Amino acid sequence: MGHFGDFQQEIYADTGEGLPITYDGLERAAESAMSAQAFAFVAGAAGTERTARANHSAFDRWRLVPRMLRDVSRRDLSTTLFGTPMAAPVLLAPVGLNSIVHDDAELAPAAAAAALGLVHVVSTCSTTPMEKIAGAEPEGRRWFQLYWPRTDELAKSLVTRAERAGYEAIVLTVDTSAVSWRPRDLGYRNLPFHSGQGIGNYLTDPVFRAGLAEPPESSEDALRAAIAEWSRQFGNPALTFADLARLKSWTSLPLVVKGICHAEDARAVVDAGADGIIVSNHGGRQVDGARAALDCLPDVVGALPGRIPVLFDSGIRCGADIMVALSLGASAVLVGRHWVYGLGIAGRQGVEHAMRCLLAEFDLMLALSGYADPAQLDRTSVVRES
Repeated sequence: MGHFGDFQQEIYADTGEGLPITYDGLERAAESAMSAQAFAFVAGAAGTERTARANHSAFDRWRLVPRMLRDVSRRDLSTTLFGTPMAAPVLLAPVGLNSIVHDDAELAPAAAAAALGLVHVVSTCSTTPMEKIAGAEPEGRRWFQLYWPRTDELAKSLVTRAERAGYEAIVLTVDTSAVSWRPRDLGYRNLPFHSGQGIGNYLTDPVFRAGLAEPPESSEDALRAAIAEWSRQFGNPALTFADLARLKSWTSLPLVVKGICHAEDARAVVDAGADGIIVSNHGGRQVDGARAALDCLPDVVGALPGRIPVLFDSGIRCGADIMVALSLGASAVLVGRHWVYGLGIAGRQGVEHAMRCLLAEFDLMLALSGYADPAQLDRTSVVRES
């Protein structure tokens, strides 16, 4: 049985220039391959982008403590979360608007995730409808990320469709009651939703369509009307912890709440019925000046000793970063920009390459640190340095 780390032998055997190997290399190549507006949307963050930078620098304060003379000849990175088996505790984070990055849009990451045995978390704001994504990769494992709209009828419809289409969990993002102040996008006067991208799940939803006015005279007028309705529906600032029970009543799927950074919020979410939590600050894209997500992780894990799985995203760039997050109590991590840069460079091939590089480095770092299974990582695996 092979290991993810064996991928490095394929890279060494490649006599061509090949695709970039590192996160920074992927980012640079994506900037050259993508339009300026698309790159700004993916790479940008809120305000001065302090939080995005903090997410990265937070990992620099932790150091792995390798252990020697342990048998790591047979490694198994696989795990199961909420009944979903996965080849490694690494998921493709939900990222909307893949169509501005590559023509294959969400079908490319779906195919790459299926090929690697990873979970693809599909965004509400995908250009490709959720049913088409599921139908294209019937053997893939996928969760559905929900931005709760203003009307419950539409929220319930989206959740029901996801369950019917074979999605295995609902990931409710709670840190986006509104789109934040993002200077890079504002500088280009660019919000792709306004051109009809990223609203595929809305355009195909019966409740959404029923809420539109009488059929307009032209398809252009119809799209304008749909975009206006999307603008009215997106973001629900009235949501509270009490609303989670209503969402739970709509589906039998596990509910994972994404965007939690405070211990009290974590306890409240669990008390409200959540099956899992994702510690995340949206990659720094929402609150400028917010604390690094990694710095929040130990507090959230400590507030929920063994009650539910705690996942993590925001700032993962390499295999060592994955190990740090798992050592601090995360059950798995999600990566976003990493695979999106791969998408922008080379479509499905780029996504698969970016994820294989990340998994290979994770596998090798795990072995070189003396672990055959990510579940063996714990707080003693790392130390914090000033």
